[in-house]
Amino acid sequence: MGRDVLVVAGPTASGKSALALALARHLGGTVINADAMQCYRDLHILTARPSAAETAEAPHALYGVLDAATPATAAWWRGAALDAIAVAPGLPILCGGTGLYLRVLAEGIAPVPEVPEAARAEARRLLAELGAPGLHARLAAIDPETAARLRPNDSQRLARAYEVATGTGHGLAHWQRQQAAPPALRFSAIVLDPPVAELRAAITSRFHAMLEAGALEEVRALLARGLDPALPLLRAHGVPELTDHLAGRATLAEAAARAVAATARYTKRQRTWWRHHEAAPGGRVLPIRARIAAMTQLMEREWPQILAFLDHMGLTAAQHRQ
Repeated sequence: MGRDVLVVAGPTASGKSALALALARHLGGTVINADAMQCYRDLHILTARPSAAETAEAPHALYGVLDAATPATAAWWRGAALDAIAVAPGLPILCGGTGLYLRVLAEGIAPVPEVPEAARAEARRLLAELGAPGLHARLAAIDPETAARLRPNDSQRLARAYEVATGTGHGLAHWQRQQAAPPALRFSAIVLDPPVAELRAAITSRFHAMLEAGALEEVRALLARGLDPALPLLRAHGVPELTDHLAGRATLAEAAARAVAATARYTKRQRTWWRHHEAAPGGRVLPIRARIAAMTQLMEREWPQILAFLDHMGLTAAQHRQ
């Protein structure tokens, strides 16, 4: 049996980082980032990366390790996460809301070769010219197997499938059949799932706190680098909206309202993803129908349930503290 790994997951602003840090302190563990945007050095405030004080309380890994100009792919993150897990002091605690990252870690990932930039550019051009349905039709002509698995309006996945088919000579379905075996890890997960109204209020207050802390200046500095707008960090929650404000296309209040709405829509997709994955093998998922807003709430209401789950899974401080 492989090494134990604890996952702390849930939607944006649900309190994952606070819970993961509390567990790392309690178990002597290491918090490993599983959030795509927190991999980047840029936008420390807007991506809600842990503070210096928080990272001093327990070991943290894979936070702020990439430049904005370097896309954080699922394949890159999986390799980096496996390396971090292998050397983590104590219990590895994966913390994040990027479900794709957690899935490829647990299940493996197709060994798709590097796609030439020309293929990426062509996929983006066709998407802009034809729209998602038109690109879907083009994909169906060269890779009908992958096209049959994708929705005609799923623009991001269609562009990826098209660039892989044209850039490697084989479709994604072909590469997925070559997928390597999953790693020898034993996963347990604590998933935060707070009430919708409570989460929306948290998203709103957090975004305004980010603005007060300097998020607008972060975006201004990022835009000054003249990077490709298609890069992942340039599409992070709040960046397009604050970009519109800086360009004079929206007031700050309008930009904030749009950013909050976009984040709320994203959390709906995150919650749906996790609800589909609660029936993990062996029932190793503990759903917490609350937001960890403060440590006092955690200690009084949720901590006993969490400790019982850890004990049941064999994840005790004595086992993992080094």
